[in-house]
Amino acid sequence: MKEKFTQTALVQFLKTDAAGGFILAGCAVAALLLANSGLAPLYKEILHTPLPLVIGPLDVHLDVEEWIKDGLMALFFYVVGLELKRELVAGELSDPRMVVLPVAAALGGMIGPVCIYLALNSGGDLRGWPIPVATDIAFAVAALAILARGAPPALRIFLLTLAVVDDLGAVILIALLFSRDLALVPLAGLALSLIALLGLSAWRRAPVWLYGLGALLVWLFALKSGIHTSVAGVAAALTVPLRGEKGPLETLERTLHLVSAYVVMPLFAIAAAGIPLGGLTLRDLAAPVPLGIALALALGKPIGVLVASYGVSAAGLAKLPSGATALDMIAVACLCGIGFTMSLFLGGLAFIGDDAAEMGARLGVLLGSALALVLASTCFALARRA
Repeated sequence: MKEKFTQTALVQFLKTDAAGGFILAGCAVAALLLANSGLAPLYKEILHTPLPLVIGPLDVHLDVEEWIKDGLMALFFYVVGLELKRELVAGELSDPRMVVLPVAAALGGMIGPVCIYLALNSGGDLRGWPIPVATDIAFAVAALAILARGAPPALRIFLLTLAVVDDLGAVILIALLFSRDLALVPLAGLALSLIALLGLSAWRRAPVWLYGLGALLVWLFALKSGIHTSVAGVAAALTVPLRGEKGPLETLERTLHLVSAYVVMPLFAIAAAGIPLGGLTLRDLAAPVPLGIALALALGKPIGVLVASYGVSAAGLAKLPSGATALDMIAVACLCGIGFTMSLFLGGLAFIGDDAAEMGARLGVLLGSALALVLASTCFALARRA
């Protein structure tokens, strides 16, 4: 029963992310076109339009771009937390025998990019080192669906599990690096809300909407506490119990994953991928920050994934995905270099208040992700010929 539930959830997840990846790509292209057209002033004006929310004691003042990054992206991370909880309880990460390879690959895929970024920015701006650590699940799964229709199922599961662990690593980095100026009263409210949600999980017939209401309270307290809303979203999701196909977690994930894939991530792409390219020179592309991020994603990520994967395999600690050739593994490792959503998000946090550096980071993410996709396409084409 557990195996059937896990496989059904996995198939649905793959389908949604693959379709969402196509929409995400279209929105990224649309954002680039808007930022480099006569509509660029209107595009910027809309993003910076204030949208205050004042209801009694509730007082939130954010503009459109901030609502997307601190509001809607909290929902994205809530869904990431639900997926992580499912994997830990009933998925690939629940089996110690299956967890070694993707966890090792994810760790290698984090260390490799950081080393390359730090090497290229050793005498410059070190703030951007967390940016290339994460993989964009939607883009990677969509690319795999297009480029390798006959790929072994084990290879697809390996990529998905690796990306989930990758996301967990990114959330931990956000919690450690980007939560600042903590306010004790809202922090206490956040903690009490999480405790209440844990207590709610003991009520087997609790309405699903109560978990959503609790998550909303956690988000509101996070806004005022200094804890980043993305971390609060994941924490709230981890309190939701998994009780089969009609349980609270499965119900929330099935509903909110669609909203995340088809609304939140496309809106974030429109807000984050609009880079003005007018006057851009090769010197700008070769600057340490964009070049470091681009090479970290396109080269550091696959090198780290491959070294770690083959390392634990050679040590007899894990087996490589069954049916996957060496070229298949290289191609999937290259797909892990598609950072996009999470990398753009981390770039906004790393260079907050520094528009020039953030723009360079965005450029590096787009270049690195595009180069990773080209390398993966080449490897899959070679694998088909072989």
